[in-house]
Amino acid sequence: MTLAEFTRGFDDHHLALFRFACRLTGSAADAEDIVQECFLALLRADCGFDPRRTHLRTYLFGAVRNQASKRFRRREDATGEVEAPPDLRSPESEVLRGEMQACVARAVLELPETQREILILSHYEQMPLAEIAEVVGLEVGAVKSRLQRARGALREMLAEYQERLP
Repeated sequence: MTLAEFTRGFDDHHLALFRFACRLTGSAADAEDIVQECFLALLRADCGFDPRRTHLRTYLFGAVRNQASKRFRRREDATGEVEAPPDLRSPESEVLRGEMQACVARAVLELPETQREILILSHYEQMPLAEIAEVVGLEVGAVKSRLQRARGALREMLAEYQERLP
C-alpha cells in the first residue's frame, strides 16, 4: 500500500470507523486507540489486507470489530468480571431528545455483541447486508436474522419511552 493510498483510505474511512468503535465500546478514547491500531496495522509488513480479496472499508470495519472484542476480553481477563456497558448519561438528559439518545445508546450497548455490531453497521453506518456479512464472517441470512432480533430487543427495551413521544 502506497502512502497516497493509505492517506486516501484514512481520509475516506476514519470518521465512520471511529463512530463504529465508539458505539461498540461507549468510549471515545478507546475508539481513537482502536482506529489508530487498525490503521497502523495496515503499515506493517505482516498485514493481512489484500485488495484482491476485499475492499479496504470492509477490511477496516472487521479490524475495528476485532480490536474492540480483544479490548473487552483483555479487560474481562484482568478483572475477572464481565465489563458492564458504560453509562452514557449526559448533563443534557433533562431535554427529552438528549435523554432519548442516551437511552437508545445504552440500550444498544446492552444488546449481545453479535447483534450490537450488526445493528451499528446497518443503522448508523448504512452498510449493505452483504458487506456486513463479509465484515462479521456470516451468511447474509444470519445477518438479517440478528438484525431483526436486535431491533426487536431494542423495541422491547425502549417501549416505556414510546408513550412519552409527542
